Amino acid sequence: MNTLPASERFVECLRQTILAGRLVKASFSGYAGTETGLRRVHVRPVTIKAGMRIQVVYRYATRDVARNVTLEQGAPLLEALLRDGFQNAHLLTPDRSATLERHAGRRDSLKLVPIAEALPPSLAHDHQKQRPVDSKLAGWLCGLGVTNEQGAVRKEMQAKFRQINKFVEILRSLLEAAGVVPESADAPRALRLVDMGCGKGYLTFAAYDWLREHGWPHAETLGVDIRPELVELTNRLAVQHELAGLRFQQGTIAGMDAGQADILMALHACDTATDDAIARGVQSEAALILVAPCCHKELRPLIRPPPVLAAALQHGILRERQAEFVTDALRAGLLEWAGYETRVFEFVATEHTAKNLMIAAVKRRQPWDVDAAARRVRDLAAFYGIEQQALAARLAFSLL
Repeated sequence: MNTLPASERFVECLRQTILAGRLVKASFSGYAGTETGLRRVHVRPVTIKAGMRIQVVYRYATRDVARNVTLEQGAPLLEALLRDGFQNAHLLTPDRSATLERHAGRRDSLKLVPIAEALPPSLAHDHQKQRPVDSKLAGWLCGLGVTNEQGAVRKEMQAKFRQINKFVEILRSLLEAAGVVPESADAPRALRLVDMGCGKGYLTFAAYDWLREHGWPHAETLGVDIRPELVELTNRLAVQHELAGLRFQQGTIAGMDAGQADILMALHACDTATDDAIARGVQSEAALILVAPCCHKELRPLIRPPPVLAAALQHGILRERQAEFVTDALRAGLLEWAGYETRVFEFVATEHTAKNLMIAAVKRRQPWDVDAAARRVRDLAAFYGIEQQALAARLAFSLL
């Protein structure tokens, strides 16, 4: 029976793993040391021109610092992390994982778990395409079923992983367009994001994780969904992965008070739930509103097509597609009237989902022609004989 303390056994396991070239990844969390802003450390093997190295990424509140060290340098460097204030550590090899937890006033614990499907470590370095979300560093991806325990994206989740990364790229560019500045640049308070109808929370987790690592360490993110089992799952994962500013709440979009939101999202909210979410964002004066509409049912029976389109829109599929177009065109126009610069574009490729349209609205910082925007909305509604629409009603805008 091994009588060494748990921390010493973990260090020995770490040393042997690195020197044998069997490291898949390692992480250190729960920092309680003296270095200002240091949160976590992530470690993985890489191959560069000089040979195999250990890449150590120090994650601070507002930046990442990466170092590549030799195998001989890696073991003592990582051992020092446990002495210098990290309370928890996780080590993954091709055939087992080791988790160290240190408790004040109690004995440390070390959990060793064998891995059935052994995989070799990835030695990819920076010459490969860099994605905003690193599958090997974002542990929540495993909890959501996107990756396996080694951080490899599951075959059936490749499209979802591409969607997650595409969304983060969109979010990054839109934040710049909205003039939303990081906390270190005189932001008056922590950034707040609300995701209405978040489902399993893939994009909610991705948005929060990216924000806190790229200038908004105190970002607050709320995911809202009506299904209690999903709310329970996502809250549990947020706690497990130490995502302190991320929480999920049960509720409907129509019945939920979003409070003050800087970013409001509603991706694939059904029918007029998208209108509820947009109205919440406008009323909150959100700097950025992002919606991916779904299930355009409201206007289908309400369209009275102009004579030139009457024969064509007798066909159900064409009437359905025209209703989608009119609904989202009205939403974009109403957002323009409400003071937002609006873009409508394809979010993900159609092979992933047919519902791939995204409406992105950035709050204007300069005056705009409200009357002209109102005329455009009313002219469009009149062309199709539309006298009422959910978003117009929620914004108290008369289409007549």
